[in-house]
Amino acid sequence: MIQNEEELRVTKARIERFQKWLLDMRQQVDPEEFSLMSSSYRLEIERMQAEVLEYLLYPAIVASMQTTAMAGSSTMQQTAVG
Repeated sequence: MIQNEEELRVTKARIERFQKWLLDMRQQVDPEEFSLMSSSYRLEIERMQAEVLEYLLYPAIVASMQTTAMAGSSTMQQTAVG
């Protein structure tokens, strides 16, 4: 999991590098071989893209969870008082 902006930068650069490898491979290898050779690159690109999205969306997810927890806490306090 990406922990900071530097890891985000490195992961995005890695995604670009893998995409370039796929493009080069696509131009140099026949279609049947490409299908077999490209699958592991594709899976790795998808995994890294998911990590990037998780990192980018994480603050929003945490804020949403905190808001929900705070709302639930307020409701419980009001019920206990009332």
